[in-house]
Amino acid sequence: MGTTEGDELQTTEASPWMRPFVPPRLLRNAHLQTIVGNLLPRSDTLPQPETQLIEVERPTSGGASFVLCHCHWQAAEVRSQRLTVIIVHGLEGSSSSRYVLGNSARALAAGCNVIRMNMRSCGEGEEFSPSIYHAGRSGDVAMVMAELARTYLIRSFALVGYSMGGNLVLKLAGELGAAAPPYLKAVVGVSPLMDLAASSAALHEPKNLLYESRFCREMLKRFRRKVELYPGLYTADGLDKIRTVRQFDDQVVARYGGFTGVDDYYHSVASSNWAQNIAVPTLILHALDDPFIRMTGDTRAKLAANPRVMLIETRHGGHCAFLSLEPGDAGYWAERTLLDFLLATVEG
Repeated sequence: MGTTEGDELQTTEASPWMRPFVPPRLLRNAHLQTIVGNLLPRSDTLPQPETQLIEVERPTSGGASFVLCHCHWQAAEVRSQRLTVIIVHGLEGSSSSRYVLGNSARALAAGCNVIRMNMRSCGEGEEFSPSIYHAGRSGDVAMVMAELARTYLIRSFALVGYSMGGNLVLKLAGELGAAAPPYLKAVVGVSPLMDLAASSAALHEPKNLLYESRFCREMLKRFRRKVELYPGLYTADGLDKIRTVRQFDDQVVARYGGFTGVDDYYHSVASSNWAQNIAVPTLILHALDDPFIRMTGDTRAKLAANPRVMLIETRHGGHCAFLSLEPGDAGYWAERTLLDFLLATVEG
């Protein structure tokens, strides 16, 4: 499903939860949506989480790799029966990213268990993983689900991923295909990074210099800390010459992630490769004016041909923002929409 004039989306009997996205007139610029959405203060109403380390890779020369999860549970007597929503952040985000907190508060208030998952080395989990995170580690999400299902007897999971996290959860759903475990009930990708090569090229456009500079700066800062923690595994040689995300992905991610080069990395991990195999109910929210996430025509065709996937593309919305003044959205259309989708799909 695409957009119509004025961003009005058609509500059908099959999707009564879907409402139009109507951005404020002053926030119909993609960059304003993106920047304001990233900086807008959010009140953290979440209770203190339970912290859990989950092993995602057995010991190598640097030791085992763990991811740090912040868990918000419903009462013990109903915990296993409630939908458990695992939320995965984007590039250089964490379990404390604003959109992660916002989605978590909504889902918890709706009666769901919520897991705020950090990718490897992200958030406060930096010291718990000798290996680096990247857009292809979908298996980490699968291992988190499996461990929580085993430990807490959880019967139903939904995966929500933003940007790079969106690539992770969509890649996992496609890799699992019809063999997905029965406890995986639904998947959501918001502004998902499905086509890495096209999006990396868009990020390098002059109009996106602010975004690329920020990502590059944060990625280099994190990797330098990784070098300090694991000097036997990594080196800082050549880092001063890195100016773009593509260069970082080539010289760091591809080098230490087991890829032959940046092109191999971008192609190998793109969830678009598996889009046609997704077999669980899936919602994808994407703004056509996203400054740097690009979705190719081939990927759109795969999604459109898959009856288990609903692709909603809005005219405005920026990157992971979708700021709205509509009643009930509380400012965040995507957060309300994806939760309504999950509740209607899993519980309806």
